[in-house]
Amino acid sequence: MSSARRILVILAGVMGADGVILAALSAHGGNAALLTPACSMLLFHASAVLGTVALAERGLVDPKPGLVAALGFVVAAFLFAGDLTIRQFAGHNLFPYAAPTGGTLLILSWLLLAVAAAWPRRA
Repeated sequence: MSSARRILVILAGVMGADGVILAALSAHGGNAALLTPACSMLLFHASAVLGTVALAERGLVDPKPGLVAALGFVVAAFLFAGDLTIRQFAGHNLFPYAAPTGGTLLILSWLLLAVAAAWPRRA
């Protein structure tokens, strides 16, 4: 496994842990309207990162755009979840439009993953 793939797996693990932490905070008195979507984005996309790395390892997606999509999942989920979490605990946004930027990047990353699966691999 390349170092880039290993780093993505590590980041997926951090995303998963953060998602569980946010779920616990939501269940124990946090604002569920903010923390539940944040936890969901982290948990869902941690799995997507792991799946994308596995698909790239098996040659089922073109590795370069596939791994860029996985990195997009990481950055986007942290933007989305980070913005909602900062709103909960600090009372302000991460930066203007951080959550919508993260959401848009998630959509683009999913589309890039589809292209990585459909586009012929380079020899």
